Amino acid sequence: MSDPQDQTASASYRRYFWLVACAGFASMASMRLCDTLLPELAHYFGADIGAAAGAVSMFAIAYGVFQLVYGPLGDRYGKQRVICLAVAVSAVLNLALVFSPDLSVLIGLRFLAGATAGGIIPLSMAYIGDSVPYTRRQQELAKFLPATILGMIAGQWAGGVFADTLGWRAAFVLLVLLFGAATALMVRDLPPAPSAASRKENKSYAAQLMLVLRTPWARRILIAALIEGCFAYGAFVFIPVHLYKHFGLSLSMAGGVVVLYGLGGLGYTLFARRIVTRLGEQSMVVCGSILMAAAYGLLAFAPSWGWAMPACAIAGFGFYLIHNTLQANATQMAPLARGTAVSLFACSLFLGQSIGVSIIALLLESLGTRLAFLPSVAALPLLGLWLARSIKRHRKAQERPHG
Repeated sequence: MSDPQDQTASASYRRYFWLVACAGFASMASMRLCDTLLPELAHYFGADIGAAAGAVSMFAIAYGVFQLVYGPLGDRYGKQRVICLAVAVSAVLNLALVFSPDLSVLIGLRFLAGATAGGIIPLSMAYIGDSVPYTRRQQELAKFLPATILGMIAGQWAGGVFADTLGWRAAFVLLVLLFGAATALMVRDLPPAPSAASRKENKSYAAQLMLVLRTPWARRILIAALIEGCFAYGAFVFIPVHLYKHFGLSLSMAGGVVVLYGLGGLGYTLFARRIVTRLGEQSMVVCGSILMAAAYGLLAFAPSWGWAMPACAIAGFGFYLIHNTLQANATQMAPLARGTAVSLFACSLFLGQSIGVSIIALLLESLGTRLAFLPSVAALPLLGLWLARSIKRHRKAQERPHG
């Protein structure tokens, strides 16, 4: 017979799991909303696509950099409470975005919105890591993934629909409603604040960072996340722009096609337990990187826009094969400072995205949208092979002391 205290803890975890999943949905929707809004923003403010892309790249930069703040805050003051605060401030900032008078103000507010949204998904992953043993953690994180994938789908699709109908300001109204609703639900179930004594037991900010960065395996995972962000996320941002400029699709249609990327990710989550068991981490990262490279190659050289539909689905499935593996390792690379470790992981991922987006945006107008995909075609298989080899060596090193 199970312990009543364990049952209560499990029920509390399950209830809050769904709340952080809702917050993760809103966070990812806010991140991806501007992907399909870029042409509309450029037209409205009389700028080119490269300038408007600052609404994406500055969000990603802030999202990544401010992980360095949220991880230690979550470890010190409680992950659930910090998540709730980030969700509430996100609602306020998106309300301010509705009234942006020019592109520079909008990009500045998107930077701040990225800074607050950055506290949500990584700390939610750390919360799951605190609550679930590693043997079940990859499957549990796969249950959290649909919320973020659906948020990505909703954000990209809604951005295109609003761009063609009610305008970009209405798109940010939608985010205000999402974050506001999530805040109202989370406030009701907040745990008590950690005691002063328990906060004193936590290491200092610098000590937590150094604990992670001194771990060789953690450094490898952080480098892998940076590369993944640059070549997987960086190219992904420009799929709607490519479909709009190269094939003449409407923004809502382009957003609808990119939805298939998220559906490919959802396909992964449906079979995650079976895939993890049968393939293992090494095969997952190799297969995922090859599938992504093939999909981006198809997008670059497709003779018609219809080929983008299977390409997006394949890219989404491949991305989550490798990304879910990295997520699981990130939650375990420094268990004594898990919030800081996962936040550094997210920092690397989104700094990589901002680097990729910024470089592609600079070259886009002169060399065309196909350029967005060609570096990813070359780099992603190399990432998969290097990461698989690293995982193999790491597992052998873990087994050696017990041999």
